[in-house]
Amino acid sequence: MQDNGRLFEPGPPGKDMTSTAISCYPVPELNDLPEDIRETMLKVQEKAGFIPNVFLTLAHRPDEFRAFFAYHDALMLRESGLTKAEREMIVVATSARNQCLYCVVAHGAILRIYAKDPLVADQVAVDHRKAAITPRQKAMLDFAVKLARTPETVTADDRRSLRDAGFSDEDIWDIGGITAFFALSNRMAHLIEMQPNEQFYLMGRVPPKK
Repeated sequence: MQDNGRLFEPGPPGKDMTSTAISCYPVPELNDLPEDIRETMLKVQEKAGFIPNVFLTLAHRPDEFRAFFAYHDALMLRESGLTKAEREMIVVATSARNQCLYCVVAHGAILRIYAKDPLVADQVAVDHRKAAITPRQKAMLDFAVKLARTPETVTADDRRSLRDAGFSDEDIWDIGGITAFFALSNRMAHLIEMQPNEQFYLMGRVPPKK
């Protein structure tokens, strides 16, 4: 339901049914959305069991919604020298440095699932240099965090370090593109006070219910 342009979700059964706004901007009703966007959300809901709040909140501007998710899919679903888990590591590490609650929680859940590791997302979010990941992955995240926080300091030596770690030039583009795209995502999440779905917090931490 909505109140003053905000969409509210009830808490899970057994908890205080206090409502929480998922955005400080108006969130459209599902039935009011353009057909293509509504179908996209319903497909996600069918696969995941819920609609991530990023879909609901960014639907406030349909044209930008389409562009955002087209670019997301181009980066995150393409054939690459990076594994799916490594791509999510980049999102978690850089989003943590940008203090983006939504992206750390949501992509931390996806990272746990892809890596089949209930611990890795928290480790990467707090300090990737101390995480139980490979030296290659630490080099990747060193570069991504530097690009996310101090892009003006990135030099040819940084790219050379990635090549020395085994990344191709196209892999380096992927690392940079994912970092840059989620810098946008992080800032939009801050702008609209986007809140993560409660479902994300436990995903990949506990065995699924039979």
